[in-house]
Amino acid sequence: MKGYLVLESGEVYAGLWQGGENRAGEVVFNTSHSGYEEIATDPSYFTQIVVMTAPMQGNYGVEDEVWESNRLWIEGFICLEIQDTERDQAWKKRLTENKIPLLTEIDTRNLVLRLRQGGTPWGALVQASSETDARQKADALIAEKKKMDKDWVYLASRKTAETRRGDNMVGPRVAVLDFGSKENILRELQQRCSEIRIFNSRSTVQEIMDYNPDGIMLTNGPGDPADVKMAAGTIRELIGVKPIFGICMGHQVLGLALGAKTYKLKFGHRGSNHPIRDTLLNQIYMSSQNHGYAVEASSLPADAKVTHTNLNDGTVAGFYSEKNKYLGIQYHPESCPGPHEASGLFSFFIERMI
Repeated sequence: MKGYLVLESGEVYAGLWQGGENRAGEVVFNTSHSGYEEIATDPSYFTQIVVMTAPMQGNYGVEDEVWESNRLWIEGFICLEIQDTERDQAWKKRLTENKIPLLTEIDTRNLVLRLRQGGTPWGALVQASSETDARQKADALIAEKKKMDKDWVYLASRKTAETRRGDNMVGPRVAVLDFGSKENILRELQQRCSEIRIFNSRSTVQEIMDYNPDGIMLTNGPGDPADVKMAAGTIRELIGVKPIFGICMGHQVLGLALGAKTYKLKFGHRGSNHPIRDTLLNQIYMSSQNHGYAVEASSLPADAKVTHTNLNDGTVAGFYSEKNKYLGIQYHPESCPGPHEASGLFSFFIERMI
């Protein structure tokens, strides 16, 4: 069966339709060689069609224990080849059973070059009888998708508070502001804390302070930080009151709360092989990343020192204030998928900031 990826900018890519339903979303690429389950279940990929640069996907099947949430968040999955043999069709079945469109036998190298050179576009994956038919279906899907609420963080955030017991009975209590959190952020905290309580992204200062946490975690999440409602104002009132650690979207919203500016990257950083210079841990390491926006270094306040730098393009990968006890990290120190060298930042937060 023939399927198409149609970009809003006009390009059309034909491939083999492996199943799922027609869907629209932002088209992004990921350079990870493994971790397709963690990527697909990461709420940060809400509304996104993911193009994998590694040619073969689904090689090692599926394992529910590695999921980063309880559902698939992507709007589509594109790769050169998918494991589809008598031995193993598990990943293909998992996608199509959840109605996630799957397109293979597409020139992913050419497509990724387009995304790098032209930036991140909206697009749609459709099953169609012709390119003309595909364009008509895609235009309607993209137009409808764009009508959704722009506060994607709120759409991905849990709506009721949740309390989890930690593994360290003498550890601190941490309030987690859920912007679309990956499970491994919560696991890393639970290992070090006596208890964590997870709040909706639009929770008030009073709701958080009534819990009386020792520190606050701002999690990852999808979308444009400028479209996130309430959270920057809430965080602004908590700066200097409680130690704060922001990851990915949390880092960006923390920046906005400080009065800094954010901007959209041309094609974003998504993959498990992004080099970082970390002056807090005094290391250079590879990191897992998934974001489309960055914080403008020159707009940060005087007490915020840029402590982490993306060595690919020099963008701000982290900032820290010893005076007001806040830390923002643009990438994923919790990994999953990806390298674990940055996990020490969780210990830095618990042991040196709280």
